[in-house]
Amino acid sequence: MTVHTPTDDLALTPTDNSAPRPTHDPVAVAADLAAKLATRSRHVCLLLGAGTSCAAGLPDVNVLLSRVLESLDGAGRQLAEDLYRDRNLEEGLTRLRRIRALLSPGEEFAGFTPETALDLEMKITASIIDNLQAPAPDLAAVTAFASWAAGEFYLKPIEVFTVNYDLLIETGLELVGASYFDGFVGSLRAHFRPDLVEPRDTAVDQLPNSFVRLWKLHGSLNWLAAENGTVVRTGSAVAQQDMAAIYPSDEKYDQSRRVPFVVLHDRLRRALAEPETFTLVSGYSFGDAHLNEVLFDAARRYPRSEIAVFCYSSIPDELVTNIQPNITVVAASEAIISGERRDWGKPEASMTPEVWNGSSCQLGDFTSLSRFLAKARRIPGNGLESVPVEGTIGDAN
Repeated sequence: MTVHTPTDDLALTPTDNSAPRPTHDPVAVAADLAAKLATRSRHVCLLLGAGTSCAAGLPDVNVLLSRVLESLDGAGRQLAEDLYRDRNLEEGLTRLRRIRALLSPGEEFAGFTPETALDLEMKITASIIDNLQAPAPDLAAVTAFASWAAGEFYLKPIEVFTVNYDLLIETGLELVGASYFDGFVGSLRAHFRPDLVEPRDTAVDQLPNSFVRLWKLHGSLNWLAAENGTVVRTGSAVAQQDMAAIYPSDEKYDQSRRVPFVVLHDRLRRALAEPETFTLVSGYSFGDAHLNEVLFDAARRYPRSEIAVFCYSSIPDELVTNIQPNITVVAASEAIISGERRDWGKPEASMTPEVWNGSSCQLGDFTSLSRFLAKARRIPGNGLESVPVEGTIGDAN
């Protein structure tokens, strides 16, 4: 993961087919990652996508959309199927909200009236809540992750940005007794406090570094779109008869309800701009154009900061197209390091199973990454003397 500027185009491949194909060394990559995580002065951020919730047994976005459609019936089912043709879950919600915002009483568009658009939106959000609030069958990953995040190791607070609506990260943090701040103050009907989120306000620095910062970029199951136009966080998932505040991204959506989302996206942009920031990306498929722009822009503007992306399966094309020397990509069978895309070589040392299973890298799986983080937190010194191989990180105290 050592950053250097390639002499030619990024992601070069050898032109001589007879020559041995260069490979990346998983031992060196894992050791470098552990060393960076063991640097206390680092500003560490994470961006977590739907893949992290899948590790706990919750449905991925495609399965979730299928379940949402199956929960509908009658005319609403047909309207929803038309709405979601060639759109993902959030794109469909965005279009539905645009239609509702444009329609006046008595008007109709694409089969929708203001009343049927509102009714379908409420049914969709209620189905999302119903599918995501079910008890997760496996909390091992989020518990290990929370144990690492709550370790009070870094001089600056860990910032966790997530596009997931579910409450898994909160559950993990509370299981290990961790303190965290999500931008809201209160318990039963907590109100959003932009003044405590904005880094330009010194008040945010008054919160102890041991408080994990949890920023939910696309809303949450327990964010209520209140009747007065604001968003409040409730003590549990929003009731089915109420409207959950999830992904109100359209500019025509009520401005006051957009406040948490706008503020938290600005927080992400400013967090990535801090010097020497190390950002870990897991479970994210690079399907959000706005978030992609923020990440890639930060990589271009701040070459001394680094982004490490962990892919469960293949490397997304969007990521390959926008690769920068300070973006490291780790997938099961290959990696992009310092702009060079190569397969993994066979490790010369025995590695812990959360890194290597004998044939492929496991760090793209959030369960494995969480276990790696929990162990890497205990590396002494600057971490350079400890290599994540069998019997090393796992034995560190």
